[in-house]
Amino acid sequence: MRTLTVSLMIGLAAAVLGPASAAPDTGTRAVVWAAGDVATPGHRADRVARLVRRGQPDRFLYLGDVYETGTAQEFRRWYHTRLGRLARITEPTIGNHEWGNRFQGYYRYWAGRKGNKQPPWSKTEIAGWEIVNLNSQAPHGTGSPQVLWLEKAVSGPGDCRIAFWHRPRYSEGAYGGAPDLTPFWNRLVGHARIVLSGHDHNLQRHSPQRGITEYVVGAGGRPRYELHRGSPSTMVWGTDRVDGALRMVLTPGRALLEFRAPGGRLLDRSTRTCSPGVAEPAAR
Repeated sequence: MRTLTVSLMIGLAAAVLGPASAAPDTGTRAVVWAAGDVATPGHRADRVARLVRRGQPDRFLYLGDVYETGTAQEFRRWYHTRLGRLARITEPTIGNHEWGNRFQGYYRYWAGRKGNKQPPWSKTEIAGWEIVNLNSQAPHGTGSPQVLWLEKAVSGPGDCRIAFWHRPRYSEGAYGGAPDLTPFWNRLVGHARIVLSGHDHNLQRHSPQRGITEYVVGAGGRPRYELHRGSPSTMVWGTDRVDGALRMVLTPGRALLEFRAPGGRLLDRSTRTCSPGVAEPAAR
């Protein structure tokens, strides 16, 4: 009960105080890497982490999960040794595996690395894009503090936004999509162009859904989950045969997105454009 109370208080405080934002980056080009499910035993995860580090990111988005249960020891052993050196430029989201121990693991680790409390949701800016960090484990119903915050956070002009959270709304892996996350999607329609998630241990790119493209980046080193193309299918590219991460090159109005294998091999390339001034009508 105490944990639930503290969690609700954090959420309510975020809703009252407004968006938690990092200092904006005013550069006109940035390389941003994203990966999920990397903090796990094994050399495969070592290779994915090395790929990200060698990519020299200006920003790194960690899409969640520190195995097995996100304890402080597991953060030190599986996350910190691989990706801790990127902490200054990292925007993390919490996964289902570390949610239960979040106050002893996730929140304590990031407070120690960043020197301040990790907010439950937040946004920042880089190269003409806003990066919106959401929490698929915390309450996210239509009237929840998080969704009310999100509505305000994306109320500014344009749709040059990338949102990320752990569990994918659209997926054709072992878990399938998560319809409970529709309130996030509804608030982002017309205000964002890209959504990133982990959780499903494979790599996927989906067709735009109401103007937003979902990328699943969960092949960080865990046993991979087989893809099951549904009917009808929203997935336009995917693989369950190789680990990897997502490299994004952001410039004002444009994003180049590349799935890369641990050795650097290009697996898939796509682009998305956005309107920095007036939000585009939602695609049907």
